[in-house]
Amino acid sequence: MNPSTAQARVLVDELVRNTVSHVVLSPGSRNAPLSLALHTAAAAGKLTLHVRIDERGAAFLALGIAARTGRPVAVVCTSGTAAANFHPAVLEADRAGVPLIVLTADRPPELRAAGANQVVDQNNLYGEAVRYFDELAVAERRPGQNAYWRSQICRAWNAAYGEWRCGPVHLNVPFREPLVPDGDDSWYESLDGRPQGARWTELPDFGALPSFVVPSTRHGLVIACDAGVRAASEWGEQHGWPVVSETGGLGLGGTTAIAGGAWLLAVEEFIAANKPEQVLCIGRPTVFRQVQKLLSDPSIEVLLVRPDSDWPAPAHNVRQVGQWFDEPTKPADPDWLVRWQQADAAATEAVHRTLAAEPWPNGLRVAEELVQALPQDSLLVVGSSNPVRDVALAGGLRPDVLVHRNRGVAGIDGTVSTAIGAATVHRGPAYALLGDLTFLHDSNALLTGTAEARPDLTIVVLNDDGGGIFSLLEQGAPEHSAGFERVFGTPHGADLGALCAGYHVEHTLAETLAEFRAALRPRSGLRVVEVRVDRSRHRDLHARLRAAVGTAVTGG
Repeated sequence: MNPSTAQARVLVDELVRNTVSHVVLSPGSRNAPLSLALHTAAAAGKLTLHVRIDERGAAFLALGIAARTGRPVAVVCTSGTAAANFHPAVLEADRAGVPLIVLTADRPPELRAAGANQVVDQNNLYGEAVRYFDELAVAERRPGQNAYWRSQICRAWNAAYGEWRCGPVHLNVPFREPLVPDGDDSWYESLDGRPQGARWTELPDFGALPSFVVPSTRHGLVIACDAGVRAASEWGEQHGWPVVSETGGLGLGGTTAIAGGAWLLAVEEFIAANKPEQVLCIGRPTVFRQVQKLLSDPSIEVLLVRPDSDWPAPAHNVRQVGQWFDEPTKPADPDWLVRWQQADAAATEAVHRTLAAEPWPNGLRVAEELVQALPQDSLLVVGSSNPVRDVALAGGLRPDVLVHRNRGVAGIDGTVSTAIGAATVHRGPAYALLGDLTFLHDSNALLTGTAEARPDLTIVVLNDDGGGIFSLLEQGAPEHSAGFERVFGTPHGADLGALCAGYHVEHTLAETLAEFRAALRPRSGLRVVEVRVDRSRHRDLHARLRAAVGTAVTGG
């Protein structure tokens, strides 16, 4: 057996022993040993193999699978720019705490020194975004290799998942030719792993010994993000703290859930009269400025649970950091909770009343209708920019819905691929709500080989022909209108239906509310539902909603 084949087979076998059940592969020449070993393992039922020709999309597909399963996923490519195209997903996995094992094939050192084709410096390619990096020694015909290869896979798995904070790791694997099996299966030593499928090195799983934060006030507020939403709901229900979420009411349950939290935090009169003494912040909020303003108030103690490397501490006033939350030392004030519940009811009613009077369609109404139509136990992947805000502001309470957002670095890269990856492993209906630029930025994700399975996923594209989010930011103010369309609005005029047809993906243009509701009915396969909206209306609509909420909550 040639060394490259031996090494690749051992690496794949040890990945399986380390509970890696999904691997995403992009084809190439230099990673041929791993490609063949992965195909053999998949054919034997040891893992599920996903093949994608676009490396950026492949990495985000792996990220979506890992985020949904909570387990490490490996992603494999050849050398050169292929490895560079993994970088956006690695950055997202770093900030979002998603366990990825990145395996990049490379030329051996003597070919790099000779200026060989398809060579870039892949050592520490992803910088500080990975928890662990190692370049494996080039495989050689000598004993001792099996233990070394297996040990390095265990080290990588531990760094990605076994330590207190999950994240991406990178193994660079230089292969010498021959890159394909030579028909001889003999080797200098046994290439077997530990008996009974055990890991080469046994390691603890993530979170085995959590640390706790201890709330200690009668007037507290929980701010929950992403994976912590359901746990926060249960804790708030048990202890009487109001719970708000960056995803609005999606995933929130119990009587203490505050669906209109994003609206209430923006009503200065309400917050002045109902300022929490402590904020229990679970994860890292990234969407709403009013949340950042609350966390930056020096009179409020901030308790962080499961933060990533960038603590959400605008005022640098964090009191405690831990992996989980403990029992509070004081009982909550029931009148405090009632005030938040009454304000929430007034705010959400004002939002729904205002939206009902608006002409169809607009982004907030689309989000409202989509969330209401989701079947029980659905997955909803929400794109950055306007969709993530629209869902939080208008979605309402849906405790039975699971939400995923790429909010590690909050980019639009790879969101279609992420949604497909998450839908692939979700047991239930899957939907995504994306803006048109997010969809176009990753439209290559619609390209799947004829041998690859497509999940049951409905992608709703809110098409406002450009960068609608800028209409709501400072750039969208009237005094900046002269250059707005050219450098912020960026209209594209793309025909999404024609694009979908080229990828053989079903496309529906929903022009009326009735057509949109019909298009959301559960169906099998991958499909796109497009809703066209006028982004020139965004700014005025949000202003009317803020005024309506403020009046409803304060009575003024």
